[in-house]
Amino acid sequence: MNAQGYQQYKEQSVNTMTPGELLLLLFDELVKRAARADLALESKDYPLFEDSVDRCLEILRYLDKTLNPQYPISGELHRLYDFLCYDFSRIRAGRNKKELARVRPMLSELRSSFQGASKNTAER
Repeated sequence: MNAQGYQQYKEQSVNTMTPGELLLLLFDELVKRAARADLALESKDYPLFEDSVDRCLEILRYLDKTLNPQYPISGELHRLYDFLCYDFSRIRAGRNKKELARVRPMLSELRSSFQGASKNTAER
């Protein structure tokens, strides 16, 4: 019973979020999974590493799929998401800690940029 109530609460929370809040939630998860991949790689937990990188790729593909081509920024974001997917694929294939360390700050910066844009939009 409690698990069902918690699930309903989560669904209601997501359903009442603004698009900006949902975007930030996705980026929070992306940053978290990239950090988890880094820790898993360090501890040589390769199944967890691969699962974490796969989840990063799923999130990036979802973000790319939801872009609205009506806006010029969508083309730039598409190229950025494509680049990040390429990098994460290389990271996964080579278990490349150095490349992962290079990409992780980009994700945090991108999240911060979207947070600033969301805040500016909300203030209007």
